[in-house]
Amino acid sequence: MAIPSFVDQVTLHVAGGNGGHGVASVHREKFKPLGGPDGGNGGHGGDVILHVAQDVTTLIDFHHEPHRHAPNGAPGAGSNRSGAKGTDLVLRVPDGTVVRDADTGELLADLVGIGTEVVIAAGGRGGLGNAALASPKRKAPGFALKGEPGEARTVTLELKVVADIGLVGFPSAGKSSLIASISRARPKIADYPFTTLVPNLGVVTAGSVTFTVADVPGLIEGASEGRGLGHDFLRHVERCAALVHVIDCATVEPGRDPVTDLDTIEAELAAYGGLEDRPRLVALNKADVPDARQIAEFVTPDLEARGYDVFTVSAASHEGLRELSFAMAEIVARRRAAEAVPEPTRIVLRPQGQAGVGDEFTISVENGQYRVRGEKPTRWVRQTDFANDEAVGYLADRLNRLGVEERLLEMGAEPGDDIVIGDGADAVIFDFDPQIDAGAENLGRRGEDHRFYDRSRRTNVERREELEAKRAFEAEARQRRDADEDES
Repeated sequence: MAIPSFVDQVTLHVAGGNGGHGVASVHREKFKPLGGPDGGNGGHGGDVILHVAQDVTTLIDFHHEPHRHAPNGAPGAGSNRSGAKGTDLVLRVPDGTVVRDADTGELLADLVGIGTEVVIAAGGRGGLGNAALASPKRKAPGFALKGEPGEARTVTLELKVVADIGLVGFPSAGKSSLIASISRARPKIADYPFTTLVPNLGVVTAGSVTFTVADVPGLIEGASEGRGLGHDFLRHVERCAALVHVIDCATVEPGRDPVTDLDTIEAELAAYGGLEDRPRLVALNKADVPDARQIAEFVTPDLEARGYDVFTVSAASHEGLRELSFAMAEIVARRRAAEAVPEPTRIVLRPQGQAGVGDEFTISVENGQYRVRGEKPTRWVRQTDFANDEAVGYLADRLNRLGVEERLLEMGAEPGDDIVIGDGADAVIFDFDPQIDAGAENLGRRGEDHRFYDRSRRTNVERREELEAKRAFEAEARQRRDADEDES
């Protein structure tokens, strides 16, 4: 089984580190047993960062290890000690790596320029300890906030080689030999088709201009539809300033001639798309062969009449390579003068908010339930320890201050209706009862709020039975009150 050495497209599963949990702690010392809350905050989880490195030319590392997870943040501790932040996981990628969402195909980042970075999966925030949650109304919180899970993504990484000039042509046209002759690159060269299985890069200097040249292996008729290897590697010329048609004038294959070869390759480039605006040069190769030289002299006027700059060259004897190199350098210099050199940047991908524009949350009615969506409510639910009644009351206070209960009343929610926060298995359901105004600020150190429940703690039948019992109790209390008033 062959082991790949060049990989230019992979699927990568990444996850930021989870935030550490905050801690609830009370300071204790001699003669001062209850010295106030001193629980520290949890550390933030580490980020997953893609970093463009100069010495990386392939995505093979991710082919072998497609799952990457940044370290978690450490939990807080007593005596106001915060947990350590998780170390960022830096993944080195080649220049020209394109990052897309694996599910939607959305372009997330185009990493061009050494040193460019993108935070592809952010680490979760650490939870606050009870020392940070203390306030004049809540002087000794008996709870802390949980750390948030790190962001998880599945992305595709696609390498598009950053080269100034792209060489295109049929297999065995001499593209690899041409690169070896004008640069110090030493690609594999043999006398059979498809010798080149990966794009070759060479650095060429012509006068004061230094530029890179890349070839596209396996480009044949039907390449844009998946024949040969051209479909896999045509992406590598998308960034080129110009394309050079390398045409084999010494081929003995039937039905092949320089003009037909040129038309065939141009048809494949047009079918691939996006390359129409690139200047073209034509290199009629293998002029060291007598018959090939005659053919080159014969077709040059026709190609020049089409508007091409034509060069008769030989990779073996180096004939015409100087003129071709300077013509390529002139095109590269013009493009560089017209475009600013991209500076290394740092990009942070942020998930799109769940609420509408200008809103911190939205509420919709779905299957008879009121579903609350929004970055803040969802994050607050993730931070809440539902085994702690005071923490649940604190969540109620936060939602009330945000205006969730007021909006529910405006939408016609009635006592006992199901209110759902979040989506999927992490959704939390509670019974709406605006007459209960319990919260962490109103209930003291160990508040209790019956409105909030995880789905796993109570079934719908249990919630209905409890609500009916409560209503029966209230009705009986009203009857006794009315009877007492009548007697008086």
